[in-house]
Amino acid sequence: MADYEAVQRGPLRLKGSGAALGAGKRKKKKAKDKAQILEQIVSSKKQEEEKKRGLDKRTPAQVAYEKMQEKRQMERILKKASKTHKQRVEDFNRHLDTLTEHYDIPKVSWTK
Repeated sequence: MADYEAVQRGPLRLKGSGAALGAGKRKKKKAKDKAQILEQIVSSKKQEEEKKRGLDKRTPAQVAYEKMQEKRQMERILKKASKTHKQRVEDFNRHLDTLTEHYDIPKVSWTK
């Protein structure tokens, strides 16, 4: 029992909390004008675009190729989005009906 007499009783005190920091006093952050924030965002975007233009070492053919890739990708997305799931299933079933019996899955049975 003598080993446990030196144990501190009461609530646990953590470093950096409580009386050391002023017990709940917090500094309020200063609110910036929304206009200033918007100006900073716009200016940063302009700077990024200028950097991209300056660092862009692609040839005109490469730029045109990437634009065409984006255009084709958008066309694919619009084509897929034009049909509902039900329409796709109906089209797929019609396609399966047109196939010959050669493509049918053979029945496999252990018992006859």
